[in-house]
Amino acid sequence: MSLRQVAIIPCHNEAGAIAKVVTDLRTAVPDLEIYVYDNASTDGTDEVARAAGAHVRYETLKGKGNVVRRAMADLDADVYLLIDGDDTYDASVASDLIEALLSGPHDQVTGVRTQQTATAYRAGHELGNKAFNTVVSKIFGYPATDMLSGYRVFSRRLVKSFPAVSRAFEIETELTVHAINARMPQVEVPVNFKDRAEGTESKLRTYHDGFRILSMIGKLLQQERPLMVYGLLSAVLFLAGIVLGTPIVVDFAETGLVPRLPTAVLASTLVLLSVLTLMIGVILDGLRKVRQENIRTSYLAIPALKVES
Repeated sequence: MSLRQVAIIPCHNEAGAIAKVVTDLRTAVPDLEIYVYDNASTDGTDEVARAAGAHVRYETLKGKGNVVRRAMADLDADVYLLIDGDDTYDASVASDLIEALLSGPHDQVTGVRTQQTATAYRAGHELGNKAFNTVVSKIFGYPATDMLSGYRVFSRRLVKSFPAVSRAFEIETELTVHAINARMPQVEVPVNFKDRAEGTESKLRTYHDGFRILSMIGKLLQQERPLMVYGLLSAVLFLAGIVLGTPIVVDFAETGLVPRLPTAVLASTLVLLSVLTLMIGVILDGLRKVRQENIRTSYLAIPALKVES
């Protein structure tokens, strides 16, 4: 049985690189349907992509997350390949990533970037990527080597069960955590990563997008590990209440008086807030379990890939 395979290429002003990406993908996987999503380009990226043989669609809301959400909703396929249009990833190994997906079968294959030049990563990006990988790996208990990679292959099961709420470059973090929480089988494959084509410029803003990704990790942590987050906050509040309240209790035991009433009220309030915070964490953790069960049910409702052995 033949599988429908599509490529999604988010683009914003990539006229100098998009033709090569489309050509390399077509050479690597001849039956791949290639869709370039033009994200408000002003340099004729759409015309270059169309001339190279790609289907061109448009997403006017700026941001990679907006493009990916639109493409995943638009396209119905068995295998989805996501790659940036700046020609930094080795598009010629697309067939290897697809084969890795089918051989599992897996639901996500992540292309782990291997630098071909010392300048492939912009200053600070490699360090930031490693830091984010470490944080996500520790929090969610899954070893992520390159969670910010924009070169991935997905099954239909993952795509159609993915809520996709991100707007920009934090989309990769959301994809990684979604697959981890739904316990989807996934694998990583090394891919070459090189400098951008001359005359093109990265859309990733080191600090701005770094903070957005960090914010996304914080939101996902609150949503997916609420008992841990609120449990820690509860412990801090409880400890502060005990530290402030212990001298008050000692004084009362010795004299029968409460000489520092405001401190006593504050200590009592902190302890009460600690209990309430812990209860909030317990309730949110119950809701998280229900949500994850629903996501898992949606995932299982989609037929698995039928791969001929």
